[in-house]
Amino acid sequence: MKTRLYNARLLTMDNGTEVTEGEIWIDGDTITYAGSDVPDIEASGPQFDVVRDCGRNVLMPSFKDAHTHSAMTGMRSYADDMPLWEWLSTKIFPLEAKLEAKDIYEFTKLAVLEYLAGGVTAVFDMYSYPDETASACREMGIRYVGCCDINKFGPNIDEVGKRYERLNKNDGFSSYFIGFHAEYTCTKELLAELSAIAAEYKSPVFTHNSETEKEVRECWERHNMSPTQLFESLDMFRYGGGGYHCVYLDDEDIEIFKAHDLTVVTNPGSNTKLASGIAPVTRYLKEGINVAIGTDGPSSNNSLDMFREMFLVTGLAKLHDMDAAAAVPSEVLKMATVNGSRCMGLNDCDVLAPGKKADIIMIDMHQPNMQPINNIADNIVYSGSRANVKMTMCAGSILYEDGVFIGQDAEKIYDSANSIMAKYRE
Repeated sequence: MKTRLYNARLLTMDNGTEVTEGEIWIDGDTITYAGSDVPDIEASGPQFDVVRDCGRNVLMPSFKDAHTHSAMTGMRSYADDMPLWEWLSTKIFPLEAKLEAKDIYEFTKLAVLEYLAGGVTAVFDMYSYPDETASACREMGIRYVGCCDINKFGPNIDEVGKRYERLNKNDGFSSYFIGFHAEYTCTKELLAELSAIAAEYKSPVFTHNSETEKEVRECWERHNMSPTQLFESLDMFRYGGGGYHCVYLDDEDIEIFKAHDLTVVTNPGSNTKLASGIAPVTRYLKEGINVAIGTDGPSSNNSLDMFREMFLVTGLAKLHDMDAAAAVPSEVLKMATVNGSRCMGLNDCDVLAPGKKADIIMIDMHQPNMQPINNIADNIVYSGSRANVKMTMCAGSILYEDGVFIGQDAEKIYDSANSIMAKYRE
């Protein structure tokens, strides 16, 4: 199908946050034209199946949630107001031990509705039963990038390679990286085995890293080095990767990240709610480290809202540095789109340009929080919300528009999630 989106403001991210008047042409799942110097349609000869007037709303790349645990929607507001380890050990781990594969599938479908309403079309997910998460994402039309969640409690080490081979579909909708939950839930021997598997598959490695002071302190007590330094000593990053949270990286850790071109995925909403700390995002940016944004899970957050995360990235950076100029919107939008795509290996989903995939959102400019139009990028980061997402498209297919989930029975998904959790609360 060929689609023409015209009369739009284009924030392509291909040239920073410059906004131009123009239109986008799509053939199937791929952008064939994006710009202002519109070719003569009759002369160029394309026959469009769909022609849409965008009403001078903004078209921009969709958001990429670079760290999440989608199926934790079931635990939203189930365990709140406690620090990370207490939250995990007394509430989350015991419940997760009871969850079945079918529960993960249903909870993920709920998460996908939330992603679509907020303009997210690709998720970097770490959770148990990844096949079910991948299936739910595929069926609902968004891109799944998985990361192994192995720890000393499971799964079996042999399952890591099997998942890697099973979930890397090479179709743009399902891919998988080697990873593990965290240093504090793995033995050194297990980490060494994972390093060998990553080398075998030439896979980047991702994990929760230096999320809390307690995590870093206890790693020093166990190994006389930080988590990042431990992973480096095991040669885990020979093919790249990165860390989720990275609130407490020291100078040597930062040099390791730079040497291996690792990504920091910052999760400000979760780190704020769990009182874990504020990541030094501006330091990472100045050091040339790729920084992406994740929501973390909808139990520790409790939201999958990239608009809220973007505001927290810039707001907390300003507080951390005591500098009102820290983490400006142009950088933050890049983190939420381009940098997340790079982190997830979705290099054809990063910007709006010919040859790139048509993963596009439309921002409604006809709402009071988007007016007046002094600076569109600033409006999106500082005053925007997911209520401004008028349309979400992935691979050329519109999945959400004007509050409607295309082809999905949202109420049925809500009922299923509530029924599952009612069983576990009994």
